[in-house]
Amino acid sequence: MSGRPELLFPLFAGLETLEGVGPKTAQALMQAGTDSPRDVLFSLPYAVIDRRRRDTIQGVDLPATLTVEVTVGTHRPARNKGGAYRVHVEDRQADFQLVFFHARGDYLKRVLPEGSRRVVSGKLELFDGMAQMVHPDHMLPLDEAQDIPDFEPVYHLTQGITQKTAFKAARSALARAPVLAEWIDPALLAKQGWSDWSTAIATAHHPQGADDVATHAPARERLAYDELFAHQMTLALARQRERKARGIVSVGTGIMQAKVLASLPYQPTGAQLRAIDEITTDMASDARMNRLLQGDVGAGKTLVAFMALLVAVEAGGQGVMMAPTEILARQHLEGLRPLAEEAGVVLEILTGRDKSAERRAKLAALKNGDIHILVGTHAVFQGDVEFKALRLAIVDEQHRFGVRQRMELSEKGQGADVLVMTATPIPRSLALAQYGDMDVSVLDEKPPGRKPIKTAIISTDRMEEVVAHLRRAIDEGRQCYWVCPLVDESEVSDLTAAEERFKRLRAILGEGTVGLVHGQMPPTDKDAAMKAFQEGKTKVLVATTVIEVGVNVPNASIMVIERAEIFGLAQLHQLRGRVGRGEAESTCLLMYQPPLSEGGRKRLEVLRETEDGFRISETDLQMRGAGDLIGTAQSGLPKFRIADVERQAGLMATAQTDARALLSTDPKLESERGQAARALLWLMKQDQAIRLISVG
Repeated sequence: MSGRPELLFPLFAGLETLEGVGPKTAQALMQAGTDSPRDVLFSLPYAVIDRRRRDTIQGVDLPATLTVEVTVGTHRPARNKGGAYRVHVEDRQADFQLVFFHARGDYLKRVLPEGSRRVVSGKLELFDGMAQMVHPDHMLPLDEAQDIPDFEPVYHLTQGITQKTAFKAARSALARAPVLAEWIDPALLAKQGWSDWSTAIATAHHPQGADDVATHAPARERLAYDELFAHQMTLALARQRERKARGIVSVGTGIMQAKVLASLPYQPTGAQLRAIDEITTDMASDARMNRLLQGDVGAGKTLVAFMALLVAVEAGGQGVMMAPTEILARQHLEGLRPLAEEAGVVLEILTGRDKSAERRAKLAALKNGDIHILVGTHAVFQGDVEFKALRLAIVDEQHRFGVRQRMELSEKGQGADVLVMTATPIPRSLALAQYGDMDVSVLDEKPPGRKPIKTAIISTDRMEEVVAHLRRAIDEGRQCYWVCPLVDESEVSDLTAAEERFKRLRAILGEGTVGLVHGQMPPTDKDAAMKAFQEGKTKVLVATTVIEVGVNVPNASIMVIERAEIFGLAQLHQLRGRVGRGEAESTCLLMYQPPLSEGGRKRLEVLRETEDGFRISETDLQMRGAGDLIGTAQSGLPKFRIADVERQAGLMATAQTDARALLSTDPKLESERGQAARALLWLMKQDQAIRLISVG
């Protein structure tokens, strides 16, 4: 993959090589993120204006955009400064006025001489019974009128750029679009009835009506597919590199696993058994596992993860489970401990807080293989941490790793299998966009015995009732989370919101009953507050969202979320999953500040109606769009210019299958179609993929 194919050079030249783009326009375009003719080409029109010529305006429902040939009549200059300058015109059957404000009369007399024939095009409106066209878009002599397109594309404009400039630049970029060899699978192309790339891009810039600017227009669909396919090629190349890396064959004896399963008070769900089976199969192969375990709150990911760790131990190796924070690492330790005792394996934790002597002892035990399973924070990746035989790394991915971090991770464990766990149910289309390089196991059943959580929506006006409800629950020995919102980015006000609520509840419920946790506390205070709540010393924990991640307090059965309307759906769902883990009936109270917007109400109602995280995330995706759902900036989700991840999930899935299929038959992209796919990667600026091929 030496360098960019020469065919594409014109598309990556300077913007000023485009017609009508001078230094100033180029500057404006670049500020808006358009750096080359290629970017102009991929900025498709979002609407279209019908400028087909008509004989007369007679009988048309106004307002409407019309193009008509007229005879110019009398000019009536404005009576006062800034008033309307009017020009009377007639078509074959009717007359109307052209209206100009701040007009220069000499200029208008030159462009519209009385008695001349002109083609005018613009928006015609009725004003006091008279048809008027204010500032026509076009006024041309008959011999120049063919410059007006029948259907004029409308482009998104940036500061300092007019439709005329955008139109010219797009036409000029189109003139450089080369004819490229086909990278789409011929069978798919035929089935979809798509045209080749250069025809599709030309068609997209020449819409012949509203249908042509819709997402489902064939030309646009093909261009969207190209974008998704290029993205999935990048992920598939990353996956190919991962799998090529020599994996370790780990085959368990099943002895430890059987002990654990026999000790469980319930039967694992079908989904859990299926996931365990998929993971076990991956671990037994010599390709390195790179799998995502996706499960909703309480779907039983811990058991599945532990079974995978046991395969590594039974096969004579070690496993590591990594969490993003100390609190979470300890949580995993608590969750795994009883299972480890049943299996008879040695489980240990390593965090940044281990004292040096303690740390040295643990490191020595790891190196001799005396510790079978290590739980820890990212501290387990420091240089002095050595395993005797690491076979499996599990990442609890609360702060999403991108493809790049996953690559770094696997380099540490020379060939160790990698399992990434996420508790955020992600709609399939986004899962493919974000984790397309991985194989996915989904836990979509709830283990038996988890009681449903009652969810209620309450206005903040009823605060007194809520507090009274709390008091009764505390008297019955129950515990409660009270979540305060991050009011805005400034930590100060976030802090005051939580601290104010803490003080008020403490005044009502009594000293020592209420604890407080927020992002600004030193870690030791945070741990102490969490511990007091876990041990039941405090009954109410007031917190900002630091608790959403994996905290497990079975006795907590009430979750109050203040200003629930400003939280994201997925976040609310995660928070609610903190209760309903014990024997007691659990309740989640979503408190909102009236008036509630239409969207806000709809979001809260979805939560009231369902506990299915996948359904909730689908709704969230429809309501907020992909970027917001996972905060595009940090999610590693690409920004697509044409493709619409929400509406084109099917295309994304096809693109993934197709990208993997092409690479399995042509891993180095040397065939004709492979070469075409390389050109696509350059065209779509998939630098990461280009690097992977060059290295590969």
